[in-house]
Amino acid sequence: MRRKVTKAIFPVAGMGTRFLPATKSIPKEIMTLVDRPLIQYAIDEARAAGIKEFIFVTSRGKGALEDYFDLAPELENALRKSGKDALLETLRATNMDSGAIAYVRQHRALGLGHAVWCAKRLISNEPFAVILPDDVIAAEQPCLAQMVEAYEQTGGCMVAAMEVPPAKAGAYGVLDVAEDMGSLVKVRGMVEKPPLGEAPSNLAVIGRYILTPKVLQTLNRMKSGAGGEIQLTDAIAEEIRQGREVYGHRFRGQRFDCGSKAGFLQATVAFGLAREDLRDEFQTYLGELMQAQQAAE
Repeated sequence: MRRKVTKAIFPVAGMGTRFLPATKSIPKEIMTLVDRPLIQYAIDEARAAGIKEFIFVTSRGKGALEDYFDLAPELENALRKSGKDALLETLRATNMDSGAIAYVRQHRALGLGHAVWCAKRLISNEPFAVILPDDVIAAEQPCLAQMVEAYEQTGGCMVAAMEVPPAKAGAYGVLDVAEDMGSLVKVRGMVEKPPLGEAPSNLAVIGRYILTPKVLQTLNRMKSGAGGEIQLTDAIAEEIRQGREVYGHRFRGQRFDCGSKAGFLQATVAFGLAREDLRDEFQTYLGELMQAQQAAE
């Protein structure tokens, strides 16, 4: 019987330099998208997929991230006394059970593969997920839940994949497809950040993975790859070379790259318009803004 995926790694050790000066004092993962920090979107997606244990790979200066998931008794008491029950329930949803969350340090920025490897002692011998909080995905069924359903049928390793314009393929890990089965593709190889015109397909890997513990063994032997970093993509590609199955999952939903300023702004607009309590006022403002710009031109 195939083991369930109940653990997830969240690599959050990056310094967030693209968002300076905001990230001088707060972790990028705490930056708010509408009214929730990026990390909360990732946690909610993991919970919806059945994840029970949450492993954060952190670095210096991430204390606010750890505090976010702790209890806030004074704030809870203040909300309770004020009769703000709805806000109290919202706050409670951010709490994590004792023992459900763990933190490990990545002392040197050696890449995503190295960050995942840092959590190896907490994974042991079972499949696990990796979620990159920078990639926020709006979907009717959360992306990782879609992948877990598919994984229960396939086993092996699985990556979330989306089609990108050929000109942008060089910014991603790209799949070399052996067999296209619709929502799933069987992968023959993976190339990290291929030069323009050399990508094997237009299917790019984005920040959701389901991996076997063998990947951690491979990472233990890995040398630096593209950009001088230990690439997770290279370790997954090694799985294929060893004859083990790797799949790409074309998820249903829209991905926003919240690691970039433009992507963060796009996500803010999309998620703001999706909120019933904000939609009308926000839509009116955007319409007026566009009219003003057109008039100025």
